[in-house]
Amino acid sequence: MRRLVPRTLRSQLTAGLVTLLALACLAVGITTVVALEGFLVRRLDQQLSASAGRFAVSLEHEARPDSDNRPDTRGQADGTFGARLLHGTPTQAAVVRDQTDARVPLSTEDRRALASLPLDGSGHSIRLATLGRYRVNAVPGDDRDVLVTGLPLHPVEETVHRLEAVEAAVFGGALVVTGVLGALWVRLSLRPLRRVTTTAARVAELPLASGEVAMPEPVPVADPRTEVGQVGTALNRMLGHVGNALERRHASENRLRHFAADASHELRTPVANVRGHAELALRHNGPVPGEIRRSLERIQAESERMSRLVDDLLLLARLDAGRALERKPVDLTRLVLDAVEDARAVGPRHRWRLDLPETAVHMTGDEHRLQQVVGNLLANARTHTPPGTAVTVRLATDDRGVRLVILDDGPGVPREIQPEVFGRFVRVDHSRSRTAGGTGLGLAIVEAVVTAHHGRVALTSRPGHTEFTVTFPPAPSGPEPPR
Repeated sequence: MRRLVPRTLRSQLTAGLVTLLALACLAVGITTVVALEGFLVRRLDQQLSASAGRFAVSLEHEARPDSDNRPDTRGQADGTFGARLLHGTPTQAAVVRDQTDARVPLSTEDRRALASLPLDGSGHSIRLATLGRYRVNAVPGDDRDVLVTGLPLHPVEETVHRLEAVEAAVFGGALVVTGVLGALWVRLSLRPLRRVTTTAARVAELPLASGEVAMPEPVPVADPRTEVGQVGTALNRMLGHVGNALERRHASENRLRHFAADASHELRTPVANVRGHAELALRHNGPVPGEIRRSLERIQAESERMSRLVDDLLLLARLDAGRALERKPVDLTRLVLDAVEDARAVGPRHRWRLDLPETAVHMTGDEHRLQQVVGNLLANARTHTPPGTAVTVRLATDDRGVRLVILDDGPGVPREIQPEVFGRFVRVDHSRSRTAGGTGLGLAIVEAVVTAHHGRVALTSRPGHTEFTVTFPPAPSGPEPPR
């Protein structure tokens, strides 16, 4: 039923126009039919009054009339009905056929209908079993009887039915023509609104979350006094505000990106120096107090951690800047095997499983960065699941592309963290302790690298089932143009 209801504004306006016209045609049709039928019935009543019951009067003769008292059918229309009632009971009934009278058998209903006619000389409609509908009047006779004269309603009904057929054909054709022309007219009238809709749809498809956004051209507004013109003007004003906000956001992102890249680049040298001095002090052959050695070891560990953090930030800054990655053939099967072997060595208390296709899976990309993607996902599974957790690495390829799945049966990612799990510095442990995981940039790097390879990464997690799915396009992407 819902499919029959028009949804678009164009179809609603067209349907409303056709519906109003149909109601108008229906009203005109009913009015003309009723008026014509009333007019023809009144004409029939006038004919009954003009006939003065001559045919019915002739029925007052004997039941077996002779040549002198035969019923008078002269001047009577074919189908004229006459009846004589004595004491409320019909004694005779006849109808004119080809200028002669023919007796009419009356049924019980016919007799009851004739007996109930008022003696007012006015026309009344009755139905006779053998003759059909008739317009009759009843007048008192000379012998204290009742004389009934009637004319058939069939010509009136035939005329009315013919008018109904003509009106149905004419009004039906008018509705079809109006529907077609109305749809064209509404389509033409709503053309400015379609331009507004097209522009709004283009804006809805734009990636507004990050990066530089090219806003569409403003909607041409013909007449701002019309409703469509007001909508177009409001949309253009909104596009202007959105464009200004996006430009400021993009400028702020560029400043932040340049700051992160510059800060990361500048921090690499002092961090490397701190690590070098700590390593050099630990290699000292002379006696070193235990407290000082522990401090030097902590300095070395923290400097290594800071070095990884700086490298991750620098990598993200380069990916955000659109730095092109290497585009070379990569044996993804071999890369996954090596990554699982490394994870098994680091996390021997986890159960590592492989589900690989029989043939090797190859793709075009940056081997080092893809290895980082697999390594970060495995490290994430190892870090955030207890010992004994089964981690399955599944690799498959089909017409939709290359699909890498990292599945574990650990406690899962909290629901409140899932929408932002690929964000930067997002961690399950908000205390950010060193024993609870890494820097919070591992999954952010995964998403950035996968996106740079024109792929996508998704998370599905619940207690006992956590699945990271990485999908790469089926066809190898060509090298990106220099920026």
